[in-house]
Amino acid sequence: MTTYNPKIADANKLKNNPSVKLLEKTKKQPLKYNIFSVPVASTFVPKSGVVKGIDVGLKERIYDNFIAAGFGNYTSPYFETFLHKHTRFKSEFGLSARYNASFDNIANTVLNSHFSNFGASVFYKQDERYFDWKVTLNSERNQYNWYGITPNSLAINSLNSIEENQTYNYFNVDGEIDLLDSYIDKSNFSFSYFSDVFNSSEFLVSLNTDLDIPISFIKKSLKINTKIEYLNGEFLNNYSNTNKLNYSIFTAKINPEYNNTFNGFSVKLGTKVFSSLDGKNRINNFLVYPDIKIQKEILKENLQVYGGVSGDLKTNNYRDFSEDNPFVSPTIFITQTAEKMNAFLGFSGVLNKSVSFNVSASFKNEQDKPLFLKNNSKSDGISTSANGINFRGYEYGNSFGIVYDDVKTSSFFAEMSYEFSKQITFETNFQIDSFNTTTEVEAWNLPIFQGNLIAKYKNEKWYATSTILFIGNRKDALYASNYPSNDKTSLTIPSFFDLNLNGGYFFNDKFSAFLKINNLLNNNYQRFANFEVQGFQILGGVTCKFDF
Repeated sequence: MTTYNPKIADANKLKNNPSVKLLEKTKKQPLKYNIFSVPVASTFVPKSGVVKGIDVGLKERIYDNFIAAGFGNYTSPYFETFLHKHTRFKSEFGLSARYNASFDNIANTVLNSHFSNFGASVFYKQDERYFDWKVTLNSERNQYNWYGITPNSLAINSLNSIEENQTYNYFNVDGEIDLLDSYIDKSNFSFSYFSDVFNSSEFLVSLNTDLDIPISFIKKSLKINTKIEYLNGEFLNNYSNTNKLNYSIFTAKINPEYNNTFNGFSVKLGTKVFSSLDGKNRINNFLVYPDIKIQKEILKENLQVYGGVSGDLKTNNYRDFSEDNPFVSPTIFITQTAEKMNAFLGFSGVLNKSVSFNVSASFKNEQDKPLFLKNNSKSDGISTSANGINFRGYEYGNSFGIVYDDVKTSSFFAEMSYEFSKQITFETNFQIDSFNTTTEVEAWNLPIFQGNLIAKYKNEKWYATSTILFIGNRKDALYASNYPSNDKTSLTIPSFFDLNLNGGYFFNDKFSAFLKINNLLNNNYQRFANFEVQGFQILGGVTCKFDF
């Protein structure tokens, strides 16, 4: 048998060329044309001019580092610094620190009323090919005194026996990773430890992860925020006895949301799903809340209206309470607050490119909302102990506890910003709240009205900021007799104005001087019941900016 392997060269090529005959109508016709040139008179005369420039002002040089130091009345030292460095390997690290203190007592206080605040932070950041990561260490140490004694309520011997000092310590490790071109957008891990001089302790661990999941059939991404949080803490005793107070709360959250535009409407559709376990009180919760916001542009670039409804679950903790009110006692009950509904409606916009505004109304329904309430004194004015146990420094009616209540809040909020010129701007905002409590007779220590007015000025050499703060009346408890009596009436804490000034002068782009004046009108008011504030305060210093 003979094999045959055909090749292209073996094929015969057709040598016949097809003939194409065109009809008479399809033949190419010769083109004939004539040019008739007519001159046109032009009246245009080019006009010479001067190139116009834009006044962008003096460009301010930005430095990576600064050190500021100052001193004021009430023996108030001040120091702040930020040191920052980039490296050639797409990394950077930095250090920041701040110290502020006042060692003189407030006038007419019978106990020590000085304070000090120190905070420091160190971070390192690295840019990799497919992700960036950052690690931060934070630390704080804050000292206060429970000096808010009711006037003429204690004998001299009782006053001398009070140890009113409280010290808070805080340490935090925070790690963050930001991924590029990944379904995981970014993730953050945090570990915090908080303690005080009474051996109270609390640690909080949380993991937050943001996901970005593309969905082909809707041509958009579904954003999902997830959070896992664990809180554990202990107080050595509660206010009524020496029994320990322990708390342990685990919370998991998932918050998917979808963002899109339909016929001029910007829409966010989402939901928040929570699962929580209160280990000490044996309480389990599974909660689902809407997370919806819709906004529509009414007048292009000038006016838009927005509205929505949402809910939330917040884990309260000792550190947050101490930041809101440093005079809380280390005897508080810790639980979660459920924001069952937060419905809002408002509009915002700009006028004449120099005025911007935002106005909104909202209704909020909260379960177990925390309220600061003054603790009743255990002393009858003379006694300093009971059942052989000395009263602690916060048990003389000079500290605050936490009570929880279901509260419905109706609010109206408005803010406006006006740019008078490149050097002068004004800002103002105010809020009016109406509280409806369930168990408590008052929404303790919450103002019905609050607002502020801010004016700013800056040129090449000078800068100044003026702030007027107003806080309306608040309510606290006035007890009929000493602890354990709970009979009380409402005490009104008067409203107050606080005028503050902050300004400075630039010697050059590196050196400047600053001056801060607080309570310019020397008003005598109380931020919390029986806790007077410092009068006229002035602090001055210098700032140096530089690069390594």
